Formats: sequence, C-alpha cells, structure tokens
Amino acid sequence: MRHTLPIAPQFYVTAPQPCPYLEGRMERKLFTALQGDHAQRLNDTLSKQGFRRSQNVLYRPSCAECSACLSARIRVADFTAARTHKKISRRNADLVRNATSPWATEDQFSLFRRYLDARHADGGMADMDIFEFAAMIEETPVKSRVIEYTQTLPDQTSLLAAVCLTDIFDDGLSLVYSFYDPDLADCSLGTHIILDHIAIAQEMGLPYVYLGYWVPGSRKMGYKAGFSALEIYKGGRWQEIGDPADHRAELHPLSVDPIAEQVARINLPDTRAVRD
Repeated sequence: MRHTLPIAPQFYVTAPQPCPYLEGRMERKLFTALQGDHAQRLNDTLSKQGFRRSQNVLYRPSCAECSACLSARIRVADFTAARTHKKISRRNADLVRNATSPWATEDQFSLFRRYLDARHADGGMADMDIFEFAAMIEETPVKSRVIEYTQTLPDQTSLLAAVCLTDIFDDGLSLVYSFYDPDLADCSLGTHIILDHIAIAQEMGLPYVYLGYWVPGSRKMGYKAGFSALEIYKGGRWQEIGDPADHRAELHPLSVDPIAEQVARINLPDTRAVRD
C-alpha cells in the first residue's frame, strides 16, 4: 500500500507480522525513506510526531488491532533521579563514556551477539550477522554517534560494557538502539545509559531524551514509566504520561484511525525554505 501527501515524502505500510511486545497481536508500521539533502530536518520533524529511525527509514507503528505503542521522551529540565537511579549511577561510576562517529567494530559486534543470545534469542534481530550489524550502525543519513561505555579491569585492560547508537535532534537525543554485557546485568546498564544521556542532553542544552516506544501492557517496556518528567505522544500531541493504567484503552481496535487519516495529519518540514 502507498499513501502520498501533496509533497514528498511518500509513506508506505508494512504487511502484518507478530507483535514483539504484546502476545497474540499483529503489528504493522507506517514508514518513509530517510534520504537526500533534507534527511536531518525530516528526522527532526517526524521524530516529534512519534516516528523512530532504523537506518535510512523512519517508521511509526500503525497496527490494525491497537495503538498501544506510544512514543516516549523525558523532559530533561524537569527530570529528578529516583533513589534507585542514584544507586545505579553510583554503581557505574567507574564506567568511561566515549562518543565516536557511527562506525561498527568487531568488539561492538561481539558484545551485540552476546547481548542478543542472552536476552533476545528469539527476537527479530537474532540472526543478524556482522554485515547487517555494520549497516545498522553506519547507514545513517543524519547526525548520529556511537556512545561506548568501558570499564577498566584490575589488570588495566578495558572492557566494553555497553554501547548506544544515538541520534542528535535539534531538540534532543534519541536512543536508537543500545546493548550491554549480559554478565553485568546486576549493574542495570540499560537504565545507566538513559541516565547518562540525560546528563549529556543537559551538557548540550537539549530539552529532551527520546526513549522509543512505551507500551501499556508490555512488561518488556514497563521500566520506561519509572522515569520522572516522562511524556508520551498521544492524540497528536505530547502529554504527561500520568497513571500508566489510564492508557489501556489504546489496546482496543476502535482506537486506531484509518491509515489515510494518519498520513494526512503528518506535518512535514518546509524544505523550500532551505538554501545550500
């Protein structure tokens, strides 16, 4: 299926496939290509409307059965670390952050494979090889960084503990994909990465950290609701998450708008105003 707005880009819908978050449901995605001279502005604009990037594609869930996947972001200025967050930061105080250009390495891929085998062995990325991994990291038409977290061992060698592929928007940072050493699960490295990105956004003067999707009813995504100053994109606007239980209505089929209406409401950047 193809749906076209009065001006580029064109939007498409994927075929249904099993939902990775809610058992027994099917998912489909609304997506468009991310390419050309205006890729960065398109990424900035659509990300503010609940889209996410995967390589050179921007997508947003557009399922026929529900609209449970809600884009989430943290308001950096209003964030207050919970007691557990402070403990996690202290526990990982020895980690060293290193931000690099989006270039894949063998060490990253080795850590990525160990992470998948331990935590997502039956997921959609389980069969990803080193070439596909390199494409995930390197095929980016927008401003991105790979942020590595290393730990110095007693013999003074460095251990790669965690990695995050991060996009830089005009209003924030977006955690595109992160993974970590499964042997360090007790260190809550996933949460540490988010906390550190909040610190980076503060340093850069950026107001938001985008976390991807929060899904009511999914245990896998429930941790995101534990961050203060969390907003979700719902009903065409960003709003406070409030009580997570209040969003269960999005699990109902009648909560889904027709595809044509969804596309018609998408705001696009005015690329005609840009001059090289």
